[in-house]
Amino acid sequence: MVPSRLRWSSGTVKFMNSVKQKYLHGLGGTAWWFGAVATIFLAGCTVGPKYHPPAATVQAPPMTYKESPTQNPESGTWKVAQPQDEMLHGKWWEIYNDPDLNSLEDQLNINNQNIKQFFENFMEARALVSQARSQLYPTLSVGPSYNYSRSSANLKNSTANSTTGTGGGTGTGGTGSSTGSTTNAGRESTLASLPFQLTWEPDLWGKVRNTIREAQYNAQLSAADLENERLTEQASLAQFFFEVRGQDALQKVLDETVASDQKSYDLTRARYETGVDDLLSAVQAQNALQNAQAAATNLGIARAQFEHAIAVLIGTNPSSFSIPVKPLDVAPPTIPVGIPSQLLERRPDIAASERNMASANAQIGIATAAYYPTLDLSGAAGFESSALHNLLTWPSRFWSVGPTVSETIFDAGLRRAQVRQFVALYNANVANYRQTVLTAFQQVEDSMASVRILSKQIQQQELAVQSAQTFLDLASARYETGVDTYLNVLVAQTTLLNDRETLASLRTQAMTSSVQLIEALGGGWDRSQLPSPAQVSQKVSETKAN
Repeated sequence: MVPSRLRWSSGTVKFMNSVKQKYLHGLGGTAWWFGAVATIFLAGCTVGPKYHPPAATVQAPPMTYKESPTQNPESGTWKVAQPQDEMLHGKWWEIYNDPDLNSLEDQLNINNQNIKQFFENFMEARALVSQARSQLYPTLSVGPSYNYSRSSANLKNSTANSTTGTGGGTGTGGTGSSTGSTTNAGRESTLASLPFQLTWEPDLWGKVRNTIREAQYNAQLSAADLENERLTEQASLAQFFFEVRGQDALQKVLDETVASDQKSYDLTRARYETGVDDLLSAVQAQNALQNAQAAATNLGIARAQFEHAIAVLIGTNPSSFSIPVKPLDVAPPTIPVGIPSQLLERRPDIAASERNMASANAQIGIATAAYYPTLDLSGAAGFESSALHNLLTWPSRFWSVGPTVSETIFDAGLRRAQVRQFVALYNANVANYRQTVLTAFQQVEDSMASVRILSKQIQQQELAVQSAQTFLDLASARYETGVDTYLNVLVAQTTLLNDRETLASLRTQAMTSSVQLIEALGGGWDRSQLPSPAQVSQKVSETKAN
């Protein structure tokens, strides 16, 4: 349907008011309407809906997160930073105080190929803004030509037959004759031309301006996508880094278990050889040792894969990259989570989704402009001569100028369908925006619950490891004094190993969950870092193809 409302630019409105005041009472209504029409012709108006960001959520965000430790007193040792509205800024990974991680993150920001790809996508989007802006201005072209030709000598141009007659009283009859002309046959000619062509389509209904807005919003969307990809890569690196440290912690547990099992096997073997114990105990100890050795060997697979993944993230060949062994021995830091109302300004994916809505709204305006007539202004001027030396003389000049107005009379509902298409696209983007916001809140609550609960579980698991160690000490003492068989020692060893492995895995999971929480909160980014439409419209410097 044709929009019932047009949006005039502020400059147009001011000029129309001034024309009205000056001419309406002095020269009459005709002069005012002429000035108004001239103003519309030059400045144009904008059709289509004006963009207003819709509400992100049906309900207002709560004052605090449900899974925050402040809302759950039995949360273990992990706490959130105070004051409550504090946020991370810039290099968020420095909160972990690990020089190795800081160095790797700095390399990632420079050499990661995925980030470079998204950066070039952003530069492409900025170039599209420049392309859209060029449609506001006329196009001037020149096409000089020179032609030297000769016609065939076998061509004849027929002229009108001429008949001559005389008459007299004597009855003498007249005579007639017909002649043919061959003046153009075999003729040589020269034509030199220097024409200039100027064409311009005034943006009467805002189609070009909406196209520029669409390109600007898409460029902002691309900038947000770039920051979202950067955050994703940074968080992936931090998680892989702590996974490597966690594998080193597990390796330490298994190495210590292998050493302990080796001592147990040596003891049971000696007792068997001296006749104090039977062969069963020695075989049981040997089997436990071999299982621990196999498990320790298997850990190398996961560590190598995480190490290779980090190498790819920082743009290095995995064949020439390694991370020194260092077991994980730290707990998640105190993280400033802010308040829920700040999340909409901190997530680059939410900013990208919002800019996608703005772009879709501009597309509605572009489609709506098709209902209105288009005006093309064209002019040509230059020099043309059959003698090259006279080409640039004043008599050789030529020119033409004129407008063309076109309007679609019947299109079988094409324009209406196109407007409906973009309205549906906008509504779909609104739904996607709100879903992105809900997902963001979910990810924050999930990660916060994970870190909080893991903190409590680690405390409990540490107690389990202590009791398992006591169990092993008692079982070993009873075996060495001959009270119990080696089976109780074997059970205690297995229990202690499982509990220590679980504790190491929980500590690794807590660190990776803290990284996921920071990622869910938007890292160190906020919407103030998103470039404005004016900034994405600035001229892009020349770049060379790699």
